[in-house]
Amino acid sequence: MISDYIDSHLKTLSDLHKSSEDIGSMAAVCVDALQAGHKILICGNGGSAADAQHFAAELVGRFVADRPALAAIALTTDTSGLTAIANDYGYDAVFSRQVAGLAQAGDVLLAISTSGNSVSVLNACEQARSMGCEVIGLTGRDGGALKAHCRALVIAASQDTAHIQEAHIVVIHLLCALIEEQLDWAALQ
Repeated sequence: MISDYIDSHLKTLSDLHKSSEDIGSMAAVCVDALQAGHKILICGNGGSAADAQHFAAELVGRFVADRPALAAIALTTDTSGLTAIANDYGYDAVFSRQVAGLAQAGDVLLAISTSGNSVSVLNACEQARSMGCEVIGLTGRDGGALKAHCRALVIAASQDTAHIQEAHIVVIHLLCALIEEQLDWAALQ
């Protein structure tokens, strides 16, 4: 079992080579927004919620470079807000309601869903697009409905949720590295 799991994991990661252009496009969307003084909002459920927090932490804190903080908000962290929205509007609105209150045109929403079909994530995408935000995504399997919402999207080539999530964290780290490398820090607004 151990060898099979590792082999399957490595195959999923190896297949990310096919997504190099998409990863670069996602980074460019983030760099353009951050360079213009906008922010990145991130959402996802379960393990994808943890990935959202991880990405925001790397941007607000630092990934490798000792540099200024970047504007990033994980929409998965405010338990009072999440539970109030879920209670009053239903769980499907937990991210879209936050996007409505926090996003501005030019911001970026990174939508993370292993299936690509999470209604709460898709609703956030629709809200973000209606406000003039760029939407990028991380998903797996066949991309699901998320494909239709994203300017740039990486689909982890696996049917296994764990391997999809493992690929997503690699992409998140690549995005952090590319953002740190490509931002014009002297001109940051």
